[in-house]
Amino acid sequence: MSLFKHGRYSGYLRPISYLIDLCVINFLATLYLLNVSVPFVFLLVISSGWVLLSIYSKFYEVYRYTRPVNILALIFKQALLFLLYVFAFSGLYYELNIYPKPIVKYTLICFAFITVFKFAIYYLLQRYRVSFGGNYRKTVIFGVNKKTLALESFFNKNPEYGYQHEETFNIKTKAHTLEDCFNYILDQKVDEIYCSISELTNAQIADIVDFADNNLKILKFIPDSKEIYSKKLRYEYYDYIPILTLRNIPLEEHFNTIIKRGFDILFSSLVILFILSWLTPLIAILIKLESKGPVFFKQSRNGFNFKEFDCYKFRSMTPNSDANLYQATRGDERVTKVGKIIRKTSIDELPQFFNVLFGDMSVVGPRPHMVSHTNMYAKKIDKFMVRHFVKPGITGLAQTSGFRGEVETDKDIIGRVKYDIFYIENWSLLLDIKIIIQTFVNAVKGEDKAY
Repeated sequence: MSLFKHGRYSGYLRPISYLIDLCVINFLATLYLLNVSVPFVFLLVISSGWVLLSIYSKFYEVYRYTRPVNILALIFKQALLFLLYVFAFSGLYYELNIYPKPIVKYTLICFAFITVFKFAIYYLLQRYRVSFGGNYRKTVIFGVNKKTLALESFFNKNPEYGYQHEETFNIKTKAHTLEDCFNYILDQKVDEIYCSISELTNAQIADIVDFADNNLKILKFIPDSKEIYSKKLRYEYYDYIPILTLRNIPLEEHFNTIIKRGFDILFSSLVILFILSWLTPLIAILIKLESKGPVFFKQSRNGFNFKEFDCYKFRSMTPNSDANLYQATRGDERVTKVGKIIRKTSIDELPQFFNVLFGDMSVVGPRPHMVSHTNMYAKKIDKFMVRHFVKPGITGLAQTSGFRGEVETDKDIIGRVKYDIFYIENWSLLLDIKIIIQTFVNAVKGEDKAY
């Protein structure tokens, strides 16, 4: 059997990207930032810092399957780190007379160019794969089921990702022996092997792992949704002992927590100053004219780590003893005329920006439920409590994906939990911004379940 892997030129892309970006930051530094002719120290330190920051932020870990929104998140994180790094350098070498305003301008110009170059490479490679069939990887799949067929379909229908699917082997029917499959992989010079865990025995998996290792083939597994392997695992070492963490939550990292909290404070402050400051008196007058009772409605809900907090809304119902037990339903007689309008436009939720400012909530996150509902769903809906690993939000991915408002069937709450867990495990600031924009669009268009 051949022990060598046929060559590809993908390995050159990352060094080329490094080179382009280093040229950009150094050239623009001499052009816009520095007053000395040959700032060798600056260029050396700034280049070294860029490389170290990019390793820390995983700035160049962009693959053919990486989504554009994730690339934008990497760019934003690297830009913020680089800005802080240049500020720190300017303070240490004050004799270079580098001032804050030019630093901000320099960083923005740098990342404008870098963003263009990064996406140009990303999309040009996709076009190259589609038009010329280059930069591709040959694939095979072991096992036939819904997931492997979906993966096969993905490979065949998305040539821009650069996968050329060769064969899907049905091992259970014994139509192919492992030896036949291995010979096929070597003859066709296949690059990547995908295995369905549920379709293979432990002995077969061990044989495939040995084959892949001995022949320099990339091996990846398609998890069974009922197994632990379906989770987004974090791999760590305790001394020399490998440990798998069941769920990786980006917001457990201090840097991400600071970024999200800073965004929450800024966004909620702007809403309170420029919208609630004048809208609250108007809404208060309308609520008071129609019915007796308080302007604001306060309700206990479960938040981060299952802790209870008081969630605030503009009152949209006549005062009633069932408000803390039952959600509003279609045609609910408790809802006032003003309440129908502010609920339809989601204006009733705006006081929750005070909850965000106080730290009980976030702008984006899983929607908090009434305490009585939380206790009920925790008992009957699998993984419902995972939502409490992060702060609850005014809006969330589930709400923009069609799972807002009244829970009419278990399917509604199961769908909500599914999207909430995806959000928790895949958080990024750009995802938050995308959800906020979609929430605004939905509010303007009007939603069927906004009642």
